[in-house]
Amino acid sequence: MDDTAKYLIHASIAADGVVERSDVVGAVFGQTEGLLGDELDLRDLQQSSKVGRIDVQIDSENGQSFGRITIASSLDKVETAILAASLETIDRVGPCQASVEVTNIEDVREAKRRQVIDRAKELLAGSFDESVMDSSKILEEVRESVRIEDITEYHGLPAGPRVADSDAIIVVEGRADVLTLLQYGIKNAVAVEGTNVPDPIAELTAERTVTAFLDGDRGGELILRELAQVGDVDYVVFAPEGRSVEDLARHEVMSALRDKTPYGDLFEDDEGPTVSPAADTADEASGETEAVAPTAAVSAGDTSTTPEAATTVGTVGSEGDDAASSTNESGTDDDTADATADAAGVDDTAGGGDADDAPSTLRGHVRAIIDAETESARLLDADFEAIETVPAGEAFDAISGADPAPYALVLDGQLTQRVLDVAAQRGVEQVVARSAGEMVKTPVDVRVRTVDQFASAD
Repeated sequence: MDDTAKYLIHASIAADGVVERSDVVGAVFGQTEGLLGDELDLRDLQQSSKVGRIDVQIDSENGQSFGRITIASSLDKVETAILAASLETIDRVGPCQASVEVTNIEDVREAKRRQVIDRAKELLAGSFDESVMDSSKILEEVRESVRIEDITEYHGLPAGPRVADSDAIIVVEGRADVLTLLQYGIKNAVAVEGTNVPDPIAELTAERTVTAFLDGDRGGELILRELAQVGDVDYVVFAPEGRSVEDLARHEVMSALRDKTPYGDLFEDDEGPTVSPAADTADEASGETEAVAPTAAVSAGDTSTTPEAATTVGTVGSEGDDAASSTNESGTDDDTADATADAAGVDDTAGGGDADDAPSTLRGHVRAIIDAETESARLLDADFEAIETVPAGEAFDAISGADPAPYALVLDGQLTQRVLDVAAQRGVEQVVARSAGEMVKTPVDVRVRTVDQFASAD
């Protein structure tokens, strides 16, 4: 009956004497029998399961009895109210005077509705917070799963899947930075996991083009110092001050990598804003040669030394010989000046030499730089005019900072992967070097020849 009940009738009873539960139940049936007619007779309603059992709780104290009566009903509202009112006609329980008062009629369905509402609130608050997602969260979760699947290890360090075979790598601080770059499609990043750069990373930087992408804090600066001491850094990128790489949005990462700074340019402001280190070296070499060479010639007292020196460092061809045979207004032999400049490794167009005396072909520059063993590098434009001549060890910085970008490079030294990579990036089309080191990858748009290969092409 409790499962089908619609209403609960709650009534209180008080009796002047000690009575039992059976006395109260008998009084209810006996004093309401025939009161409401056959259709609302309490016994008939119980037999048809329209009214449930009569639940009585009674206590006695000081010669009086008090208790509660509860009756479940599946009748409609009107019939239930009439049945409840009939209980108040009871005035005697057993031999004692008694009174019954209906306190309330409870709607069982309303109580169930309250339970449903309370439980629904709990479910809504606790069950739907983690399961409700908008489209951006769904995309982020899928991307996260892809990033985690793609991340690998390089000698135990977190790395993207392309670190092992890529020509260029990006060195970052931690695993979270690698994951962030993976999310943005950058798969050649490797983490150093702290300020102490591991040996595998130091060895890797010697073979690849390296970009250090570090946090904009003190830790990023320390990592760069350590990495520069134990390895080889080509480019540097810092996150904005006070921020980490993992905090950057996609457009911020891409913009930072596009605007990366060559490592050597980080110190230009300290050493001199207008003159590059390569130019300083060339100017110093030129000044020393011009000051010492004439003194040596005078002290020797033998003017025949100058032509021999010119023969030793090489000439630029028959046209150059014809031009060099003339004497300038001051009476100085042009061949002597050219030979002195070549021996110092200085650009033929600088240091007082005539522009007409400079080589006009790639072969002429090869003779002037490599055959003369100047240990220097010369950058040429598309007309094979010299842009700049620097010591061979500064070829990388000269190429990366040249304006305009050079067309050709003549190098009296060994061509390294690092120099070749920056030459390809700047659009250099021809490179002639004394020798070539072991190359991981040779760009297809750069023609690379050693001096022996260049000579054999005659």
